[in-house]
This record gives sequence, structure tokens and C-alpha cells, in this order.
Amino acid sequence: MQQQLQALQSSLDGELHFGSLMRHLYATDASVYRELPLAVVLPKHEEDIRKIIHFAREHGLSIIPRAAGTSLAGQCVGDGIVVDISKYLNRILEVNAEEGWVRVQPGVVRDELNVMLKGHGLFFGPNTSTANRAMIGGMVGNNSCGTTSIVYGSTRDHVLELKTILSDGSDATFHALGPEALQQKLQGDTLESQVYRQLYEALSRPEQQQAIRENYPKASIHRRNTGYAVDVLLEGQPFRPEGEAFNLCKLLSGSEGTLAFTTEIKLHVDPLPKPKDVVVCAHFNSIDESMEAVLVAMSFHPDACELMDKILMDLTKQNIEQRKNRFLWKAIPPPS
Repeated sequence: MQQQLQALQSSLDGELHFGSLMRHLYATDASVYRELPLAVVLPKHEEDIRKIIHFAREHGLSIIPRAAGTSLAGQCVGDGIVVDISKYLNRILEVNAEEGWVRVQPGVVRDELNVMLKGHGLFFGPNTSTANRAMIGGMVGNNSCGTTSIVYGSTRDHVLELKTILSDGSDATFHALGPEALQQKLQGDTLESQVYRQLYEALSRPEQQQAIRENYPKASIHRRNTGYAVDVLLEGQPFRPEGEAFNLCKLLSGSEGTLAFTTEIKLHVDPLPKPKDVVVCAHFNSIDESMEAVLVAMSFHPDACELMDKILMDLTKQNIEQRKNRFLWKAIPPPS
């Protein structure tokens, strides 16, 4: 395999590493899991990714897309080829302020995107706790939400279009499809059309629909990343005529990079919110007590809600950036 990897390495414009150091660096995330990948690739462009996919298909290997700041519980470790898009695929490609959207590569960092959008009076709403390093590709794969999900929902709610490469190396751009456009997709002979047909046929069966609606988490639960979001597809057209247009971006969002390799992302963005008038910091004796208080807090329609426990607060003691914010914690001592 080393000879094959060397041949692949020489064909790429980006970087391919299969030495011990890089493999060990990418063997972990923020979880207890650890697995050495076969190799680590830092692709420079789409053609590099296509070559990696063909190589993996030929040798029966898995591909693990990797960004930063999301899916840190073992989702981005494995024994295949880790493809890290953070170094080169990190450009903001286009902003349309009038229509309220932005097109980016998957390695763009969420907070850095918002710094640029601020000049247009816009911002991307979903806000992870790691937003200063979380990348948009990872946020799509993880369907990230965060403290602002009360108002702005999850990443899935903002994805308009995904440019991807499928497992056979072919290109596929996913976006909302009206009835005629969907029928055209169903008639093709490409892998993309096969995907549309398989999903359409499976979701058209009454027994499948019943099983999904009875066993998937309630739609009222904003964050329900328990498998693929086929329940979201089922709530749209053509299965519900009054629903949204059929859009496989809904399925790809939250799929953890397992269905296609995303190379470009078109996102809906919102006008910048007004400054907040009130911030409430409440202290509780237990986690259970704080959870019960959330029900009360939600009745006041807050813009954001977040839990910070003692473990997190104690970590700020050693954090230079956050140490200066500990005055609030000191001003109101935590309950004994």
C-alpha cells in the first residue's frame, strides 16, 4: 500500500502524509476514541478530492472528511483516509447581500465569515460554542446549532445549495427542486439520479412513511441528529403538497460527511440583530434545577440560552482570554 500511496501523493497538488507523526496527530479528536488513519490528505482543490475518492474506491477504503470545531465525539476518526479541508479550501467565494446568501468553501471558519459579513449588515445565525474555529463544512455535516437556535434554528435551516462529489467521482449539486425538476432527476442514469430514485421510492411506501413518523424524534425537538434526516424530507414535497420543495441538502446536513464530499456551500444569512438589552445570569444548586428553570426562561422568548456548569467555570481560571470575565462568577458566589 505504501507504493500506491506514494503514487497518489505524486499526483496531487495538495499534501498527502502517511508517516507516523501525522497519522498519530489525526488519530484523535476531543473524545476518548483513537484510531490510526491510513493516511492524511490536505487537498488543494476539487480535482485532488476526486483523485482521492477514485483511489479509495479502487482499494476499498473509507474517506473521513475533517474540518474543525464540530463532531468531536469520534465522528472524524477512522482507519481510512482523513481528508482535512482546513488548510486550502477556506475561501469565501461570493456574497449576495440583496438576496441574503453567501457561497463558501467548507474550510471557512464561522466567526471569520461573520466578520466579513458584518460589513454587509449580515451574519450567519447558528452559533456553536467553538465558533471561533468551527468550520462551515463541519457545521453542515454536524447540523450545528448552538445558543442561538431558539431564533435561528440549526445549520440545516440555512443551507440552500451544496456542491459535492459522489462516491464514483461524479459531481452533484443539491438544492431545492420543484415537481418538474425532481421528475427530471428521477429519469437520469447517473449516480445522482439513482440516489434520487432510491429515496423517492423508499419514502413513497406507506409502511415506510408510518415507521418514520412513529419512530423518529418529535419535530418540536430542534436538535435531533439521530441518523439521517429522512423525516425532514418526508415533511416536504411531493409527500406533503403544502411542504417545502424537495431538497437533499436537508439530508446531507447532519450526515457527518458520509453521503458525499462537499466542496462548496451556499448559505442563507440574516440581517445583523440589534444589540441585546438584557442578559440574565442565574445560579442553581443542581443541573436538574437549572433544567426546570429553562421552561420558565423560554416563556419569555429569549434570543439565546446556555448552561455553564462548575467544571466549565473552573476551566476559565487557567484561560488567559476568559479569566478577565470571571468577575461575574465572583460577584455572585455559586450556591453551596
